[in-house]
Amino acid sequence: MMLRKFFMSSLIVAMVTGGLVATGAWSYLRTGVSEASRAVKDSVPIEWELKRARQMIQDLKPEIAKNMQVVAKEEVSVQRLSEEITTKKNLLTKGRDDIMRLKDDLKSGSVHFVYAGRKYSQDQVRDDLTNRFKQFQVHEATTQKLSQVLAAREKNLDAARRKLDEMLTAKRELEVEIENLQARQTMVEVAQTSSPVSLDDSHLSSTRQLLDEIRTRIDVAERMTASEGALSGTIQLDEPTTSDVIQEIADYFGEGRSEIESLVSTQGL
Repeated sequence: MMLRKFFMSSLIVAMVTGGLVATGAWSYLRTGVSEASRAVKDSVPIEWELKRARQMIQDLKPEIAKNMQVVAKEEVSVQRLSEEITTKKNLLTKGRDDIMRLKDDLKSGSVHFVYAGRKYSQDQVRDDLTNRFKQFQVHEATTQKLSQVLAAREKNLDAARRKLDEMLTAKRELEVEIENLQARQTMVEVAQTSSPVSLDDSHLSSTRQLLDEIRTRIDVAERMTASEGALSGTIQLDEPTTSDVIQEIADYFGEGRSEIESLVSTQGL
């Protein structure tokens, strides 16, 4: 039963997919998904992306450490192989000297030979020389093969060292690049959040406005006063008149002019 349901579901999915491809709607769907993915990625804060980049660099450390361990092990192995080849070459040198000595002894025509206090016949020496020569050939071939292996492993080791150095250099460059990006992002954030220093000068502005209003009112009052008074200038156009004080007094008190004059002359006014 479950197998039948799975088969029917797969068939439906295949039919829907085929219909989308046939009608061209599949390209629209893919474009929409791509645009949505890009929009989601662009909405991620840059600071979070920088943290993710730092974490990715941190994740490089185990891989680099593993490669360093591989290189270190290979260096030890190559060193041991080099020492082994050096030992074999020294043995081959001594073996060659011994072979040449025995060969020269046999060429001398002697029947008996003494080595290290022991006496040997010509046949014994010949058999020993034959065995030594065979062993020498085998060891020489082995040493040559090991030398070839050593050369190949040293070449691979040099390549591994260069690769490791490149990884370390790339890691340092990435760390520096992230720090530069972080500095640039910090500057952007500062530019976005900073604003000019704002001082509260509302009271000063109000006071200045009040003084302007007072000045305007005084100007208006002065103009109104000037327009209501008599017209006058700095140049005197009429002759000045002298007042008759005696006549003024007589008129004020209702007396005659003659009486006032006599009173003035009597009093010495």
